[in-house]
Amino acid sequence: MSFLNSLWDVVLMFFWASIFIAALVVMFMVVTDLIRDKNLSGWWKALWILALIFVPVLTSLVYLIARGDGMAERSVKEANEMRDKSEEYIRSVAGKSPAEEIASAKALLDSGAITPEEFGSLKARALAG
Repeated sequence: MSFLNSLWDVVLMFFWASIFIAALVVMFMVVTDLIRDKNLSGWWKALWILALIFVPVLTSLVYLIARGDGMAERSVKEANEMRDKSEEYIRSVAGKSPAEEIASAKALLDSGAITPEEFGSLKARALAG
């Protein structure tokens, strides 16, 4: 007798596989949130992890019910911090503002390193974007 001898066996296998994958994703989210939470002591984190190992589905459900609001808040906070860091990095490597470029070109003009025509072209390029 074969394991997959009808279409319903295949459908049932995909159903249970999707349930299993969903449970793994939820447990991964719980573990990630436990690691992210700075207010929870190490002992509580270890207790939650042990409960996840021995009774994974029940522990995941209890965690989502008891600490679900905090999960969302920590997730939003981390996303905002990552956005702020990436924006700060982009600003640091993006270059100078047009005003800074014109000021440095003016300093070059005053020192005699460039001609007034070159200053005019640098100024026009800075203002153009």
